Amino acid sequence: MTLPKSSTQPFNTNWRFSLDNPENAHEPTFDDTHWRTLRVPHDWSIEAHYDPNLEGATGYLPGGIGWYRKHFELELPAEGERIFLYFDGIYNHATVFMNGHEVVFHPYGYSPFFVDVTPFVQTQNVVAVRVDRTRYADSRWYTGSGIYRNVKLIRKHAVHIPIWGAYITTPTITHANASTRLELQLMNALPEDALVQVCSEFFAPSGELAAIKRDDVKLSASSGQTLIQDVTILQPALWSPDDPALYTVKSSLKMNNVITDTYESTFGIRSFKFTADNGFFINGENTLIKGVCLHHEAGLAGAAVPDAVWQQRLQTLKDAGCNAIRTAHNPPSEAFLDLCDRMGFLVQDEFFDDWDYPKDKRLNKNERTPDPITDSYTRYFQTHAEQDLKNTMLRDRNHPSVFQWSIGNEIEWTYERYHHAPGYFEPSWQGNYFWELPPYSPEEIKQRLDAQPAKEHTLAATAHKLASWTRELDTTRVITNNCIFPAVSHVSGYADAVDVMGYSYRRALYDYAHALYPDKPLMGTENLGQWHEWKAVLERPFIPGVFLWTGIDYLGEAHEQWPKKTLGTGLLNTAGFDKPSYHMFKSLWTNEPYVRAFTQTLEKSLYTQDTNGNITPKNPDAWQHALWVWQDVNPHWNYQPGQHIAVEAYSNQPELELRLNNKSYGTKKLEWFEDHIYKWLVPFEAGELRVISPDGAASHALVTAGEPVKVRLLADKHVLSADNVDCVHVVAQLLDANNHEVKHTERRIRFEVEGDVRVLGVDSGGSHSMRTHNARELVTHEGRALMILQANQQRGCVRVSTVSADNEQTTLSSDTLTLELVS
Repeated sequence: MTLPKSSTQPFNTNWRFSLDNPENAHEPTFDDTHWRTLRVPHDWSIEAHYDPNLEGATGYLPGGIGWYRKHFELELPAEGERIFLYFDGIYNHATVFMNGHEVVFHPYGYSPFFVDVTPFVQTQNVVAVRVDRTRYADSRWYTGSGIYRNVKLIRKHAVHIPIWGAYITTPTITHANASTRLELQLMNALPEDALVQVCSEFFAPSGELAAIKRDDVKLSASSGQTLIQDVTILQPALWSPDDPALYTVKSSLKMNNVITDTYESTFGIRSFKFTADNGFFINGENTLIKGVCLHHEAGLAGAAVPDAVWQQRLQTLKDAGCNAIRTAHNPPSEAFLDLCDRMGFLVQDEFFDDWDYPKDKRLNKNERTPDPITDSYTRYFQTHAEQDLKNTMLRDRNHPSVFQWSIGNEIEWTYERYHHAPGYFEPSWQGNYFWELPPYSPEEIKQRLDAQPAKEHTLAATAHKLASWTRELDTTRVITNNCIFPAVSHVSGYADAVDVMGYSYRRALYDYAHALYPDKPLMGTENLGQWHEWKAVLERPFIPGVFLWTGIDYLGEAHEQWPKKTLGTGLLNTAGFDKPSYHMFKSLWTNEPYVRAFTQTLEKSLYTQDTNGNITPKNPDAWQHALWVWQDVNPHWNYQPGQHIAVEAYSNQPELELRLNNKSYGTKKLEWFEDHIYKWLVPFEAGELRVISPDGAASHALVTAGEPVKVRLLADKHVLSADNVDCVHVVAQLLDANNHEVKHTERRIRFEVEGDVRVLGVDSGGSHSMRTHNARELVTHEGRALMILQANQQRGCVRVSTVSADNEQTTLSSDTLTLELVS
C-alpha cells in the first residue's frame, strides 16, 4: 500500500483472525496463513451459540482471547513524517503490536485511540492486535468482543494538523449572522522553523462557500501552536432535529506553495440552553426532549453495527417522534454520531458506567467483590479515565448532535454511604422507592451520609474531577449525569459538579427537588417507557424531557433468566420491529393523526367487566406505577368465537370509534381515559376490527387471518453498493391464502440466498429465541423474521427466497426477491 502524504485511509479489510491465544502471534514471522480472513468491524461473540452455562448479564455469549493480524506494504516515511494507526473502539483489553513491538495497551472498550507507529514502520509490515475478553461478564449488558469499530491508517506530513486537531464553536448566533471560531492545532516536526500558509474554507449545507480565512504562521522547529481563525457566516442555516443543516470546514496547510496537509470537519450552527424553570431551548425555541437510551449493539449484528443498520433503526425511532439519544452507558462510535448529525438527533454522550468502585455485573444494586469473569474497567479508572474521557471529547466535540456530556450512570450504587443515607432500604420503612419521597429530610440525609465512613475515593470528589476534565475541553455544552439517589446527591456535593441533574426513575422527586433546589436544572435521563412518565413532563415546564429505557431491546442484563436474552424494555425489539409501546409513544410524540389497535383476551388483559358489562381496569391506579415492560397485548384479531376480547387503541386523536365488521361498538373520547389508552370490550367474531377517528384521518384495522400458506419478502432497498459495507434488511412475513398477515401463529423458515453477499445474520426479535444468528433458519415471532445481508465487492444480482423448514407443517414458499449490487 502506497499512501500519499497527509492522508487517511480505511484500514478495515484483509485482517486475519484467530479465536485462540497462540504463542508469538505478535511476531512478524508468525504463520497466520491458516487463520480466517475477514474485514473489521468484527464481533466474534455474536457469531457464537447462546449457552445457558454462560453468564446472562452479557447475554449468554462467550468472550475469550482473539488475535487480529494484518499484512501491508508502506512507503517509508520521510523526515518528520508520522504514521498512525487509529482505532475507534476495541472491546477490550487490547494490546497493539507493530512489527513485533508492543506499542500500546488500551483496556477501555469504548474510547477511541491512536498510536504512533513511525519508529517501527518498514516496507513490509505486520500489525497484530491481541484482544483479551476472558473477563466476559465484565458489564451489565452485551458488549461484543474484538475490533468492533472502524480502523484507519493515517499518514501525516512533518507539518500538519494533528488527529482531532480542529475545534469549532459558534459563540454568537443571530438570524442575520453567526460568529464562528476555528481553533487549529498546528505541528511542525521538522528540525527547522517553517513558514506555513493556513487556509480554511467554510461551506454551507448547499455546498456554496460561506466564508474563508487565510493566515500566515511561523512554526518553530519541533513544536506546535494553536491558531484561532474567526469568521462570520451570513444568514446561517441553523442545525436542529427538524432541520439538521451541516456546514463543512476544509483547512489546508501550504509550505513553499505545496499542500502538506488538509483537514475536514463538519459542524452545525446551533445554540443550547437549559433553564431551571422553563426547560430546554435550542436556537431560542423551547423544545421537549423526546429521547431514548440505546446500547451500542444491534441484535444480530452484535456490537459491529454497519451504518445502514443503525440508519434503519434510527429512522424508525425518528418516525415515532424521537429526537434524542442517550448513549447508555458509554461513548458511541464516530460513525453513529455522524448519522445523528445528518438525521437530526440530539445526543447525550455518556462516558462511564463505573468509576472508582465496581458494580455487580450480574445484579445491580447488590454490589459484591468482582470475580475473574466480572472484573471490569474500575481497576484502570485511576490511571486511564482522564485519557479515555478526553479522547472521547476530542473526537466528538465538533458533532452538532452532541448537546450533553454525561460523566456517569447510576454511580451511587457503588458508594455504600449513598445507598444507606436516604433510608429507602431500611426494614422499618414501608414506602415504595419508585413512587415516594425519601423518609428523611435533606438535613437528616446529610447527617446520615456524613456519619458513615468514607472510602478512599468519594463520589463527589470524583465527579468534580471528571467535570473539571470535561470543562477543560468544552464549555459549550452542559455536563449531566444519571442519578439514582438525587436526594443524597443534592446534599453531598455531587449535584454541584454538574450543570443539569439527570434523574434515573425519580419522577416522584421532580417537585421535591425543584422546590428545594430551584436554581438547579433537572430532567429525566433514564425513564420508564410509560404514559405516566411523559405526563409528568407535560405537567411541569421545568422538566425538559426524558430518555426512555430503552429505544431498542438489547442483549444481556438477563441473569438467570434462560432462555431469555433481553429484558424486553424497548420500543423496538432486537430485530428492529415495532412493539406496542412504540405506537403509544408515536401517538404522544407526533402530531399527524395516528392510531394503532391491539387486543387480548379479557382474562389475560389488565381489565375486567363491570356490572354494566363495560370494560374497566382491574386496578384503576396500576397505570401510574407501570414499570419497564408493556402489558401483554397482541397485534392480531384471532380468537375463539364469542370470546370476550379487550381492545386497546393508542392515539393522538380526541375521539375514536370501534367497528367490527362495520358494526359500531361505540365512539369514545380520549379524555375519558386517565391512562391515555382507549378501551372496548368486544365478543370475538372473525372479520375486520377497525378503529377510526370521526373524520377518517386516523384509522387502523386488524383482520382475522387463516393459517400461513406463503411468505412475503420485503426489502428496505433493492440496490446496494458493492463496497463491502452496504446492507439490506429483508423481512419475511407469513401470509394466509388471502394475503392477510399472519401474526397469531409461527413457522420455522429458511432463507435461501444466491449472490455475492454476506449473510450478516437472522433474527425474529423474540426475546426467548436463543438460536445462533449466523444460521439461515429460524422460527418467526409474530409472523415475522429478519435477515440482514451485507454487500461484498462484486457487482451483480442477489436472489433471496424462503422455504418452510417444518416438515410437519404446510409447505411455505415465497416469491424470489431480486437485489442489485452496483459499484
